[in-house]
Amino acid sequence: MEISPDAIVFWRWGVVSLNATILFTWIVMALMAAVSWLVTRKLAEGTKLTRWQNLLEVLVTGIEGQIRDVSHQEPRLFLPFVGTLFLFIALSNLLSIVPGYLPPTGSLSTTTSLALSVFIAVPFFGFSKQGGKGYLRHYITPSIFMLPFNIMGELSRTVALAVRLFGNVMSGTMIVAILLSIVPLLFPVVMQLLGLLVGLIQAYIFAVLAMVYVASATQTYHEKELEKNKKGDK
Repeated sequence: MEISPDAIVFWRWGVVSLNATILFTWIVMALMAAVSWLVTRKLAEGTKLTRWQNLLEVLVTGIEGQIRDVSHQEPRLFLPFVGTLFLFIALSNLLSIVPGYLPPTGSLSTTTSLALSVFIAVPFFGFSKQGGKGYLRHYITPSIFMLPFNIMGELSRTVALAVRLFGNVMSGTMIVAILLSIVPLLFPVVMQLLGLLVGLIQAYIFAVLAMVYVASATQTYHEKELEKNKKGDK
């Protein structure tokens, strides 16, 4: 029994290898790209919409609503990043019902890469919203002595994101594999369905936490804009 898809190598040439994590990540990316192209190639307006377009609009509207609720900001800027995170993790976990498939989110290298994406996105959005000086100021708030603690906080939450997702996905896969080896099929099937639900919840939690971190980096800018709007109304 393999603990991580990293350990399953399909092809190797010198120092270059193709393991299950890379292969199934490519498959998930290809599926997302293909479905996106198929759904968006014939977009229409009005009441005569296809089922796929209806589903797409419901999904996008739902993600936008969650971003707005979490950040209290206009969601369009954050939608591509947060939406892609959610869809990639959700699809990676949902495909675990396919025999022979191993979710790439069960690899610590994948979850670390996703967490590093959030780690990079936080200052990116912070700089774009507040500028370099405005964003960097929060590292020394309320005093310059908080600088090392704020930096440690940034690093620790990145590690927490990676380990949380990896632990939940890997443990669910391991439990189902163990049950399949010692009990009849019915109970593992139930556990598999619960695992799919947990996978969706983990995708949602990861995306929400990413949005919380991004929102914290852009909140100062947003508060200033609200104050300007209030003064303008007066």
